Amino acid sequence: MFDLRPATLADRATIAHHRVAIFIEIDRMGPSRADVLADATQAYLAGAMPSGEYVGWLAAPVATPSRVVAGCGVQVRNVAPFPWRFPVGGEVIAAGRQALIVNVYTEPEFRRLGLARRLLATVVDWARMNRVDSLILHATPSGRPLYESLGFEPTNEMRFMGDLR
Repeated sequence: MFDLRPATLADRATIAHHRVAIFIEIDRMGPSRADVLADATQAYLAGAMPSGEYVGWLAAPVATPSRVVAGCGVQVRNVAPFPWRFPVGGEVIAAGRQALIVNVYTEPEFRRLGLARRLLATVVDWARMNRVDSLILHATPSGRPLYESLGFEPTNEMRFMGDLR
């Protein structure tokens, strides 16, 4: 049994740990940069959580509630209004309130227990209650089947990989 709860400022180190672990696992960075990313993530969260720009949820075993084993969050942002077509109900013009799902991570020994599914269902419920127009995420190949089963679809997004510095 696991409990889900909202993340708080006191959870910044855990969220940063999850973020670092994700990028190392998908080979986007090496372990030598882990401390830099963890510190930058904690600094970002210090402002983003109180302002509501970042909202997160964590999962912990009922027997050991201080041991967080999974989590996810959203970055809330405003984009320009855009057309949105629903499978049933037609087309609307969305106001532009969007949430980017980030930091979806489960500790390896707790995978395949439905924690990510529960966390993402919580995000979808939160998005509905908070009048979010669209939810987006970047999927790893291993996460794609879960996301698709929850109603996420691949899009035509591309990423510029050149140097912008």
